[in-house]
Amino acid sequence: MTSLDVNRGVSKEFGSLPASVQEPAQKPTMLESMGGVPGFVYSTVPVVVFVVANSLQPTSVAIAVAMTTGVALTAVRLLRGERFTSAVGGLAGVALAAGIVALTGSAKDFFLLGIWAALVGFVVAFGSLLVRRPLTGTAWNLLHGGKHAWRDDRAVLRVHDIATSAAALVFGGRFVVKQWLYVHDSTGWLAFAKIAMGTPLTVLAALVAAWAFRRSSKRLIRES
Repeated sequence: MTSLDVNRGVSKEFGSLPASVQEPAQKPTMLESMGGVPGFVYSTVPVVVFVVANSLQPTSVAIAVAMTTGVALTAVRLLRGERFTSAVGGLAGVALAAGIVALTGSAKDFFLLGIWAALVGFVVAFGSLLVRRPLTGTAWNLLHGGKHAWRDDRAVLRVHDIATSAAALVFGGRFVVKQWLYVHDSTGWLAFAKIAMGTPLTVLAALVAAWAFRRSSKRLIRES
């Protein structure tokens, strides 16, 4: 009896198998796990709206327009069934940025929170390299119970040096570029830098980190 006959017999006896049984679910891509194209749009629209509104209206009006846009996008995300924390998280970022602008009265301060967040990210990532505990390696070990002597494996340590260096470069690049634009009052270019150096560079750094995670698992888990 061939495998085709067996499959036909199973189908007649038990009916068609559910789709979830017939084919394994596909894992989401890196971009999809980070919100995909909609997530990129949601994070971009309030920035563009603020800059455009600020060029046409007083800063207070631009703040109100950006906040209204953020609330509308949050409602859309919730209606689409996204997690509450993800949807509201984007709104919280816009609200914090708008709050800083409201306090200082300077439109360029809309980007101040992101500038300092980039600096903190760089210090943490680069500092972990200096103390020979690369950030991505520490994260991988914590995700696997914190029981692996990953720093004793030179190959594993090397890949996490590379991955953490990539993260440090992304954070450091963002800080240097945005801080320079901030000092020169280039609000429009700050918006461009935030978009261009945001999700695209984050995806690249995440891909390097994912590669380091796979290499670590292959050497320390599958071989153990």
